[in-house]
Amino acid sequence: MKFMLRGKNIEITDALRNYVEEKVGKVENYFDDEETEIEAQISLDVEKEGHIVEVTVFVDGLILRAEKKTGDMYASIDGVIEKLERQIRKYKTRVQRKIKKEQENFRKNVIESREEDNDDDDPNIVRTKRFAVKPMDVKEAVMQMDLLDHDFFVFSNAETKEVNVVYKRKNGDYGLIEPSL
Repeated sequence: MKFMLRGKNIEITDALRNYVEEKVGKVENYFDDEETEIEAQISLDVEKEGHIVEVTVFVDGLILRAEKKTGDMYASIDGVIEKLERQIRKYKTRVQRKIKKEQENFRKNVIESREEDNDDDDPNIVRTKRFAVKPMDVKEAVMQMDLLDHDFFVFSNAETKEVNVVYKRKNGDYGLIEPSL
């Protein structure tokens, strides 16, 4: 497992690094294949509101992300690991349910009826929008998003000529997604 640990307003001691790596390393136990490449990006942040731990785990195209804020760094680490473990269990349950359902359908030889069934785990897309993305800078995209009162906005970045997404974070700040293929 590969770890990328960074701290903001905190010195990462060896003891803290070892604790984080031990706790985040538990994620590896949920994936059977030893050849599976797992990368974890961990951010430790100390602010006046509390100690914030953000963990993003990349596993075979799956992205897991959790964040926890408490008054104690070690409690935040424990809390974020609990959230990650819940996400992994939920994901694995969905996968197992899907595999079991596919096996049952195959055995019954009703592949055609499977297409008609509504799978509760599938997202219900109720609307599709198509629109031209206008080239603009990031500040203009944020302003446009605020004017539309949306939580995100897709635009063509005039600087990079790539499609980007700006979004509003929980804390009121903004984020920028720059996809790479």
